[in-house]
Amino acid sequence: MAIAALVVAAQAWGQGAVQSDMTQTAAKEQTPATAVVKRVIVVSLEDRKLALVEDGQVKKVYSVAVGKPSTPSPTGTFTIERRVANPTYHHDGKTVLPGPRNPVGTRWMGLSLHGYGIHGTNEPKSIGKAASHGCIRMAKADLEELYEMVAEGDTVELVGERNEETARLFGDRQNLGAPATQPALMAGAPVHGNVQDAGVGDTGSAKLAAVAVAGSR
Repeated sequence: MAIAALVVAAQAWGQGAVQSDMTQTAAKEQTPATAVVKRVIVVSLEDRKLALVEDGQVKKVYSVAVGKPSTPSPTGTFTIERRVANPTYHHDGKTVLPGPRNPVGTRWMGLSLHGYGIHGTNEPKSIGKAASHGCIRMAKADLEELYEMVAEGDTVELVGERNEETARLFGDRQNLGAPATQPALMAGAPVHGNVQDAGVGDTGSAKLAAVAVAGSR
């Protein structure tokens, strides 16, 4: 009798284990997959504005500085290739460590078009103007906020002339199709040597890098 009782108990335990496994499997199958957010950064060179768009909805709009006529920003569709916190500035043998005097500010978001990126500035009065050497400059607080909301691989659209998209994002303050305020530099045109990434290393939780910049101010 004792042996029979043990056999029955073992069978019951086995059935319970199988049922538990089946329940866990069914729960996993019913768990929805994590949704992939489609994130696009749209920069209107004419408006000197940047919009962060997620799944077709505008999440935030910022004022930016864009390339001046002699060193225009590129136009086209790119991606964020790398994100660097607290970059070190190198130019003509001069090195500027992270801090208030750093010409590229506290964050660097390098584009797939080598030499260009979205970064900060030590000239905050340039924001809202055509003043850079081709990169997109942002105010410190705006830059650091955007940096936390984007990722490598996100799409970046740099739009030279106003169109329906920029009118919808930034308001139809001017006639659609009006000439851009700066010459358009098409994707694939010669880079002005603005930024070159020189290396990356992790220090604690902060991602630091040396960023070699040729006149990116």
